[in-house]
Amino acid sequence: MFIDVACSQKKKYNQNAYGDFYTSGRFPNLNRVVAVLSDGLGSGIKANILACMTSTMLLKFLESNSDIENSCEIIMNSLPVCKVRGISYSTFSAIDCYENGKAKIVEEGNPDFIWIRNGEVLKPEYQIIESKDFKNRKMKVYNIKLEKFDRIIFCSDGATQVAMGTRAYPLGLERSGLIKIILNKLEQEPEISSKDLSEYLVRQVELIALNRELKDDTSILSIYCRNPRESLIFTGPPYHQEKDNYYAKTFIEFKGKKAISGGTTANIISRELNIPVIADISSTAGKLPGLSKMDGVDLVTEGILTLTKTLEYLESGKPEKNAAKILMDFLLDSDCINFLVGAQMNKAHYDPNLPIEIEIRKNIIKQMAKVLEEKYLKKVNVQFV
Repeated sequence: MFIDVACSQKKKYNQNAYGDFYTSGRFPNLNRVVAVLSDGLGSGIKANILACMTSTMLLKFLESNSDIENSCEIIMNSLPVCKVRGISYSTFSAIDCYENGKAKIVEEGNPDFIWIRNGEVLKPEYQIIESKDFKNRKMKVYNIKLEKFDRIIFCSDGATQVAMGTRAYPLGLERSGLIKIILNKLEQEPEISSKDLSEYLVRQVELIALNRELKDDTSILSIYCRNPRESLIFTGPPYHQEKDNYYAKTFIEFKGKKAISGGTTANIISRELNIPVIADISSTAGKLPGLSKMDGVDLVTEGILTLTKTLEYLESGKPEKNAAKILMDFLLDSDCINFLVGAQMNKAHYDPNLPIEIEIRKNIIKQMAKVLEEKYLKKVNVQFV
């Protein structure tokens, strides 16, 4: 079972910084995922710093394998109190879950999380832990067992309190209103990814806001338990040419989605398997070469230039409309990404007329794997051949 995690956020209207903060980590060796969403008091820079501090401290506790319950209790007891409003400087929700379904959730101050299974909202039991130092602080601790296709939704109160005081929503959207939006969307798209669902929900909250202006920072964290979506990207000619046929067959027989990055690589597979490569002239956009088509292959791009730009887009999160964006979307739509990287040296990579930022293929793939693992929580396997 794969744990698909994503968070979407919108700042309060007219603010330059997020008052909420989200952080997460995946530990492939332990088949474990942790995620924390914190809501800083108020909005702007001060709220951002407080929420960031809370989330980061919690994640560090969890990364060190500290018990989530004890970690959260330490944070709860150490958060300062606003002298004006007399409440905690930040609230939080945290989850520590394993791919076998075992999960622990701790909440302090945030709206109750939403757990959906087969179109129904579950109501799990929980334990309350009260702060020894602050009478008005208490945590809810849940020990649950997730099943395949379950969904967990966390949010900051910007989502549940949106449009409060209006005729349509005198008490705000509330948790019940958010649940209706979620269930309607899941009925339409049962297999929607966590990323797409969280982005959709934040857009809906923004549409409900008076004059489309959010009065509070809004964050929605989505978790989806499902079968992993696997992909294989073949780039670069193998070091031993006599193994071209073996790797071509290995590639084409792969059960998940398949992509080729590199003209030489595409020609090798075409030659060994007698599958023609056809240039797609209509796909040319910007300064990057366009795409090609090959039966049995989901995506065929140029090599180093496209890989370099794809890495840039993954790091910045600001893609342009070209072949690199298509490759980026291909990667982000996968859970378990396998790279088959040919180790044969290509003299073209050292052409002094090429842009100076172009790196050796192996180094680009290593950097890409790191970004995919750390920023996008993907499982990545790189094999040099």
